[in-house]
Order: sequence, then structure tokens, then C-alpha cells
Amino acid sequence: MMRNRLSLYGISLFLLPVLGWGQSAPDFKELLESAIVRDADLMMQRTRNKVTELDQHKLKDIFLPTLEVSGQAGYLNATTRLSSPDINLQPFLDIPSGKYNNNLNISGFSGIAKADAKMLLYSGGKVKYLNKALEEKKKSEDILLEKTRDEVITTVSRAYDQLALIHQSKIVLDESKRRLDANRKTADKALGYGLITPYDHKKIELAQATLDAKVVEYEGKKELLLTQLEVLTGVEKERLRLINPVLVPVASLPLQKSIDERAEIRALDHGINAADYKIKAERTWWIPKVQLMASLYYIGLYNNRIKTSENIIPTIPELNYPGRKLDWRPNNLAIFPLLTAGVGFKWEIFDGNEGKHAEELAKVNKEILQTQKYDATRKLTLNLANNQSNYDIAYAQIALKKKQKELAQNALVQAEKEFRYGMAKSTQLIEAENDLEAAELDYQNAIFNQRRAAIELMKSTQELDVTKLYQGL
Repeated sequence: MMRNRLSLYGISLFLLPVLGWGQSAPDFKELLESAIVRDADLMMQRTRNKVTELDQHKLKDIFLPTLEVSGQAGYLNATTRLSSPDINLQPFLDIPSGKYNNNLNISGFSGIAKADAKMLLYSGGKVKYLNKALEEKKKSEDILLEKTRDEVITTVSRAYDQLALIHQSKIVLDESKRRLDANRKTADKALGYGLITPYDHKKIELAQATLDAKVVEYEGKKELLLTQLEVLTGVEKERLRLINPVLVPVASLPLQKSIDERAEIRALDHGINAADYKIKAERTWWIPKVQLMASLYYIGLYNNRIKTSENIIPTIPELNYPGRKLDWRPNNLAIFPLLTAGVGFKWEIFDGNEGKHAEELAKVNKEILQTQKYDATRKLTLNLANNQSNYDIAYAQIALKKKQKELAQNALVQAEKEFRYGMAKSTQLIEAENDLEAAELDYQNAIFNQRRAAIELMKSTQELDVTKLYQGL
């Protein structure tokens, strides 16, 4: 029994690291792909774009034949008045016009069935132009997806780099804590020898307490960023905690494109092309439209009675003929098939200027798009210049903050030596420690800001490339 327990215990110890190794830290590529799949704006935009696809399918189906079947059944009761025509068969028969008037009554049950088939043969070119307009609209919508995707990259990249900034802050705080612990020991000895005052010693303690508070603040910010990444990507926090990103400046960015490559400009270009095709489509109002038509009828009368009020054949005294009324009760009368087929056309010679007004409206919509492009071009030109300036400034700030960090490191080394030999007070040491901590954090913030400026600069000409931000992707 003891051996079995030891065996199970050994297996458990073996499985623990295996289970731990099952969790791997997600790289930026995985986070980005997950965020793109889950982004609500992209999903809504793709859903809206399906309307254009449905319109394209609907337009393609317009040349398909349509078949309609209709019918009715009910009780029929119809009466008509008949007036005799002029009949002159002298010397045997002479009946003046209107001498005999008769009412014909048809009653009973009737059934009618009809099948209609239609197929458009020629639309005057309108369908062709509308189809091309929808194709341009679809291209415009697909291009705007690129802009939304770039916004997703910007959001995820910012959160990822903020996490890297937080990690770097923790490293800086750990280094400060290590140095303060070492200086605390020196201060304890100096206080014992009477080399420093209790006040100076309390300054060291206060610095340590302040550092502990910063560590608590760090943990709070880290949890907030992990929650943000979890919401954006759907990746579990347990895996996100394994990420250990490092901030690296983005290399120099020579732009290869112009603002004409921006998604907004290209989308407007396709929108203007679509407007051109819409204008051409509206101009076809006067061209005849041709379609193929066919109809098939069935007409049936059941249990009917056909009768007249007067003699349908008049009395002829000369022939000693008494005359007769019509009283016919047919069981079933049917007409089938009654088929009509042919080609029909519609030619609107004058439509009350409706086609002209539709064309003018399409031209106005084109002018609106052209104005939007003009305005977007001006704003994007200014945006490019602004982003280039911000990037240059941010890039220069890295060198400046790096130099300030080196100076702060040298100043702290000198302050520690002077404090160790009693040549400086704890206040000077703490100030030097705070200056170095601030300089190191300012340096990391400078890298963070430079990366944000690089992203905005690349977006200025639609050149956002993730591989320039994160190596190995």
C-alpha cells in the first residue's frame, strides 16, 4: 500500500509540470487574429455589406423567367339581353330589327385557372449598368473594411504595448527596491554609529513605503490591462499573464505610398465610379424594354343552366311554328387549353420627365462624392504632415530620454558613494533614486509614444505593417 501511494505521488509530481507546460503565452499575432474575429465593428460592417451582395444576386436573377399560377371558383349568375337582328327571307320570313327581345340567363358553378410565364429579354442596358454600379459599391465597402481592421490593430497594439510598459515599470520598481534595501542596511549601520540622524533614517523608510504603494498601483493597472486584452481577444487571463513583452523602438519609416492609397480615398473613387454607372443606367429610361410572355387558361362550367325568358326561335304563323325557349342544362362545359404566347415590348416615349429627374439626382450624388473626396484629400494631407512631425519628435525624444537616464544612473552611483561614506544625506540619495526611476520610466514612455506615432504615420498612407512593430510575425 505504501509503495502504491509513493507511485501515485510520483506520478502526480510528474504530471504537475506537464500540466503547467500546457499553457503557452499567446504572441501578438494570435491576439490580433482573435481580436479581428471578435470585433463588433467589423462584424457589423460585414453584415451590412451583405445587403449589397443580396442586391447583386437580385439583379442577376432579373433575367430569369417568372411563372405565376392563379385560379378561382365560385357561383356564376349572369343575365344578358338579346335583341333580334333584321332577318329578311321573303317570301318565307321577314322579321324587322328589334321585334324580338330576349333575356339570356346563365347560372351555375364556374372554375378558371391561369398560368402566366414572363422573361425579360432586354432591359435597354439598365441592368448592365446597375450591376457595374453594385460591383463598384462592393469594392468600396471591402476597402473600408481595411480601415476598420487598422483600427483594431491600433487598439490591440496599444493595449499590448501598455502591458509591456507596465512590465518594464515593474522591473524598474524591483531595481529601486533592491537598491533601497541595500541602502537601508547602510542607513541602519550609519544610524548605529551616529553618522546620520533618525530623521534621515526615516526618509529611507518613507521611500520604501512609497515604493510599496507604487507596486500595489502597478498590480491594479496590470489587472486592468489583462481584462482589456481578455475582452478584446477572448484569450483567458491565465495565458495572458504569461506574456512578457518588451518595448522596442520602431525603426525609421520611409513611406512608400501617398494619401491616395488611404482607404477613404480609394473607397470614394469606387463610389464615384458607381455614381457614373448609376447615371448611365438612368439614361436608359427611353430605350424599349422587351420581354417574352406566355399564358395558359382553363375555363370550366359545372351543373349549369342556360335559359331564355322568351322564345329563342320566334313563332312563325306562316309556317305554323309555335316557337321555342332555350332551357339547356349541360353537366360540364370546359375550354382547355387556351394558349397565348409571344413577345411584348414597352417603350416610354414620354414619362413626365421622371427619367430625367432620376438622372439629375444621380449626378447630384456624384457631385457630393466628389466634394467629399476633395475635403478628405485636404484633411488627410494635413494629417500626414502632422503625423510625420509627431513621429520625428517622438523618435528624437528616445535619444534625449536615454541620455537623461544615463545621467541619472551616474548621479545615483555618485550619491550612493557619498551616502556610504557619510558625505551626503539620505534626502540626496532618495532624490537621486527618484530621478533615476523617473528617467527610466520616461525612457520607456518615450519608446511607447514613438510606437504610437509610428502606427499613426503608417496609417496616414495605409501602410500599417504589423511586422515592423513586432518581430517574428
